Amino acid sequence: MNIDITKMPKLGFGLMRLPEKNGEIDFEQVCRMVDEYLETGMNYFDTAFVYHGGHSEEIVKRAITSRYPRESFTIATKLPAWEVHSLEDRDRVFNIQLERTGAGYFDYYLLHSVEDGVNYDSYIKYDCFNWALEKKKAGLIKHLGFSYHGSPELLVKILDEHPETEFVQIQLNYADWDNKIVQSGALYRILEERNIPTIVMEPVKGGTLANMLPELEDMYKAARPDKSVASWAMRFVGSLPGVTTILSGMSNEEQVRDNLATFKDFEPLTEEDKQIIDAVVKKMLDIPLIPCTNCRYCVDGCPKKIHIPDVFSACNTRRKFSGDMRPTFFYNSLTSFSGRASECIGCGQCERVCPQHLPIIELIKEASDIFDK
Repeated sequence: MNIDITKMPKLGFGLMRLPEKNGEIDFEQVCRMVDEYLETGMNYFDTAFVYHGGHSEEIVKRAITSRYPRESFTIATKLPAWEVHSLEDRDRVFNIQLERTGAGYFDYYLLHSVEDGVNYDSYIKYDCFNWALEKKKAGLIKHLGFSYHGSPELLVKILDEHPETEFVQIQLNYADWDNKIVQSGALYRILEERNIPTIVMEPVKGGTLANMLPELEDMYKAARPDKSVASWAMRFVGSLPGVTTILSGMSNEEQVRDNLATFKDFEPLTEEDKQIIDAVVKKMLDIPLIPCTNCRYCVDGCPKKIHIPDVFSACNTRRKFSGDMRPTFFYNSLTSFSGRASECIGCGQCERVCPQHLPIIELIKEASDIFDK
């Protein structure tokens, strides 16, 4: 069954970064946020087994399913690979989710955080795609997809092998469009070419595109003084064809109102807007980076099997976006099969063969300080 994208709201309510009070989710504020969101006619709520330590799914029951008719909203949640260690675990997790949310069924169900390596391998090992199809036949899942953090090559492979995929959720924002780790642009183009609906996560890159350096914010304010900095990031992804729903992990009522102001009367980017964003990105990325050309001469002779160029790629992303956790995830995945930066013995083999004459030992120590703490 193809998703009718005309019936999906442009703004989705992400339940990952909910407001807290005294160490617990602020139920009363969440209810006000939910009410204001639903009053606009938008109705897509996104949660997951692990958000807020499981309490996010519980708040779905308290703030949504017990307060509104079931047909008035849609719920998306996810199966976590790291909780599945047997065939029985699939149903165990799913039944917990049904109980927590009180949803009865899930409008959208995702395999969570599919990526190269252990997560994707687990979903295949435990036949999770076919298991989910059986849930769909039983009416417990309406639409099946997955959230994705892997390479473009793996995405193509999955879509070729699993034509039952109805949608894919990817990290997509203007800062990550050409990011060599996230590869937002490449992933989006694959989905667009195949006419697969795209659900967007991290449109403001975990808040980093809503709280920018003053000189970057000034560039936006000079063009549209009445619009928030975050609205530029939301309009960027909202202007892309094939993007059905954009998730925002809203943490307070002010963020709800700002996002609703952007999407109730949505205004696609103009050519002038696009030029401003390009200028902001250029200035944002104009930060000193490790000038590694990825020739990989240093890799073969490393006695500790450290994938030095890939470590530097993670470092460069962290230099540009200090609050971004993706470089850490990438580094941990990389070092699951290669050496960690902390294992460097300072032998100098890498520096002797580096065409760019980089101070690799010093830079690897920087990487270790960032990622091996």
